[in-house]
Amino acid sequence: MFETTKARFGRLGYLLSVHEDCAGEGRYPTILYLHGAGSRGEDLDVIRNSSFFVNAIRLDAKARIYAPQCYADTWFEVFEQLIAFAEFARGEAGTDPERFSLAGVSMGGYAAWQLAMSRPELFSALTPVCGGGMSWNAARLKEIPIRAYHGELDRTVFPEESVRMVEAVNRSGGHAELTLYSAADHNAWDPTFSSPEYWQWILGQKKGR
Repeated sequence: MFETTKARFGRLGYLLSVHEDCAGEGRYPTILYLHGAGSRGEDLDVIRNSSFFVNAIRLDAKARIYAPQCYADTWFEVFEQLIAFAEFARGEAGTDPERFSLAGVSMGGYAAWQLAMSRPELFSALTPVCGGGMSWNAARLKEIPIRAYHGELDRTVFPEESVRMVEAVNRSGGHAELTLYSAADHNAWDPTFSSPEYWQWILGQKKGR
C-alpha cells in the first residue's frame, strides 16, 4: 500500500509516494523518477498513472518515490531546479542517502544520465530507459552501478544511444549493464518496470557496496 501526495518545490510540482513500510521514523530506500516528454505540464495525475508508478504499486515496491514534473519543454530548461530538487529529496528525513537511486525514461532518461554525471555523489544506482547522453563524460559515472534498458526497434531514440553510454562507462572502469528488448520499440519502460527483478535490484543498491 502506498500513500501518494502532491507538493511543490519552487515551480516544480512533484509526487511523493511512500510505501506503508517506509512511512515510519527511519531512513528508507528512495527513488527519484524522471518522466518522459508525454508527462510534461501541470497535471501530476499523468505521472501517477505512468508505468513506473502502476508497477511500483502492483509489485509492492518497498520504497519512497519522488517524481517531479517538468513544466518546460525539456528537463534541460529547468536543469538547475532539477539538481536542487535531487538534493532536497536526498536530504529529506525519510530518505536513506546511501540508498538514493535515479530512474528516468526517454526525455527523463537523457536527464537521468546527465543528472548522474553532474552530481554522481548523490546516487546509489542509475536506471535510464531509452535515453542517452554525453558519452565523453561517462567517467564521472564509474562509481555508480548502472542498468540501462532500450528497445532494439526504437526509432524515436535509437538504441545506439544507450549502447554508447554503457560502453563508455565500462571503458572508464565503471560497471554498467544494458538490456536490449528484441521485440520492443520506444516503449522499453513496460517490460522494465513490470519486472520484479528490476525493483529488487534498484532497491538493493547501496553506496560503497
